[in-house]
Amino acid sequence: MTELGTRLREAREANGYSLDDLQNMTKIQKRYLMGIEEGNYDMMPGKFYVRAFIKQYAEAVGLDPEQIFEEYPNDIPVTNASDLPELSRVQSRKPVSESSSKVLNIIPKILVALFVIGAVFVVWYLLPNQFGNNNAGTGNDQEESVDYSESDEVQQPEDEDEETDESTDSGESSEEAADSEEDAEDAEEPAEEPSQEITVANVSGKETTYDLKNTEDFNLDISASGDTWIGVYNSKDEQLFSQMMKEGDTQTFDLSEDGEAFIIVGNAPAATIKVNDEQINYEVSATEVVRQDIIIRRSAQE
Repeated sequence: MTELGTRLREAREANGYSLDDLQNMTKIQKRYLMGIEEGNYDMMPGKFYVRAFIKQYAEAVGLDPEQIFEEYPNDIPVTNASDLPELSRVQSRKPVSESSSKVLNIIPKILVALFVIGAVFVVWYLLPNQFGNNNAGTGNDQEESVDYSESDEVQQPEDEDEETDESTDSGESSEEAADSEEDAEDAEEPAEEPSQEITVANVSGKETTYDLKNTEDFNLDISASGDTWIGVYNSKDEQLFSQMMKEGDTQTFDLSEDGEAFIIVGNAPAATIKVNDEQINYEVSATEVVRQDIIIRRSAQE
């Protein structure tokens, strides 16, 4: 057994993992894991796979792969360009969430509906007033006409004060209509509340920091689709949870009063993390980095 194999085996046993546990976490066959601990690389598919398997083994037991490669260069075979298989990287970023897209699609429809309602209200309110003013003007013209054939006396026109009063009343009606229209638009326009937003603040190696904005709630849900070791800590570094989760297991934490969570994921592909029912997408590919550290901080509302 090599010094590297001894170091890896001791780290595995310190975490309480069996070879079967490690096989489920890393998806590396048990015989290859035994070969790594024994320093027997002849059974491996190639030198490149030896380095990749050692890297995944180290991450799963909480060791830094780069430091391991530096400390034990003689126990790890050197790869050449010809040893590298053709690999395709899976894009880790996902499009904007469906909930955000639906909100953006609804806003233009609300604005159009408000405009149509306002236009109908203006037409409904102003047309009757307009017809009333026209009829009033016609009646005044008829009263002011003089019949010279039946009387020698010339009738004097009615007091001009009445016309002034009518003009004033008409002006006041128009102003009231405009004020009513503005009040109706203000009352019908709904207040838009900002939706929850989760953004990536920093990525460093296997550690990713997320910012949680526009919410006072902080409900953390973790579910397992396979064997994965999970550790959850709060902002005071107090341990809330630390154990192996099996397929179908779920854990829920309310961090609304605390506002920060630190999560250690032993087998990232088998763990799903949600904050207030919104799934967190791994910024670092879970197939390339098996163990990941996730930090989620809730920002103060503006």
